[in-house]
Amino acid sequence: MRGRLAAVSIDLDEIPNYLAIHGLAVPERPGAAAALHAVYDAALPRIAAFAASHGIPVTLFAIGRDLARPESTAALRALSAAGHAVENHSYWHRYDLSRRPRAAIAEDVLMGAEAIAEAIGRRPTGFRAPGYTVSDALFDALDAVGVAFDSSVFPCPPYYAAKALAMGVQRAQGRGSAAILDTPRVLAAPRRPYRPGRPWHRRGGRRFVELPIQVTPRLRLPVIGTSVALAGAAGARWLARACAGEAFVNLELHGMDFLDRADGIEMLAPYQPELRVPLDRRLEALGAFVEEAARGGARFVRLEEASREGGLVA
Repeated sequence: MRGRLAAVSIDLDEIPNYLAIHGLAVPERPGAAAALHAVYDAALPRIAAFAASHGIPVTLFAIGRDLARPESTAALRALSAAGHAVENHSYWHRYDLSRRPRAAIAEDVLMGAEAIAEAIGRRPTGFRAPGYTVSDALFDALDAVGVAFDSSVFPCPPYYAAKALAMGVQRAQGRGSAAILDTPRVLAAPRRPYRPGRPWHRRGGRRFVELPIQVTPRLRLPVIGTSVALAGAAGARWLARACAGEAFVNLELHGMDFLDRADGIEMLAPYQPELRVPLDRRLEALGAFVEEAARGGARFVRLEEASREGGLVA
């Protein structure tokens, strides 16, 4: 392995996915339809500018069905042509994908891969599960279809507790949610890259590599877009330094991290904490994390490149 590595990956979940999580209906006000594509129309150009300003590649996880829209395909193709990677975030983005039969999971994964290959001319080699939720059936399917890496496991107690609480409050308010709560076994999973076994949260001999979502050592605090952005620039630098001893830092973001409530998504502001912070302050914090990690000696790569570094895998 050649020094420390870091990667920035971004899930391109579109606005309807957030509405489904929070049990909200699609707004009927004028202009609401355009806002449903805010991730591809507004966030992607900002992602491209962010990556260029910091001189880093990013790995984008696209949902296959979103690429039926020509404008979204064109925007994604432009980032691919600029040297950024596009990987598979499933076709339908079903939050319960991990609970479906293996054949149904494999079909969804393959459909997503084919949609991406048609859109950008390159077949993805990696996968990220909707909602970070995995299972042995999902990992069996990924082995069967031949992915090189997965990056879904998020062994983070504070995140797990916060999600369980939020879903409980939402149920008490009478609002359903498309999201599901992962098994608590995820909290026992390795926090560093590994080859999964059976059960999936233990090391084993599967053909693909798991690149877990980043947490800090010891306390396993979340190191994702929301936590970094809400920490502010100083807090973001602290989080980067907390990960300075890691051979690989896997910072996972969402397209939402590059959106502002003024992008027509005011209806999500009460539910998405990042939207309560001005976009320029969030981008400053994300930039501070990247700069601090680079200052600490990390070289930013695409996730697929990291998965091929044998020295990373425990």
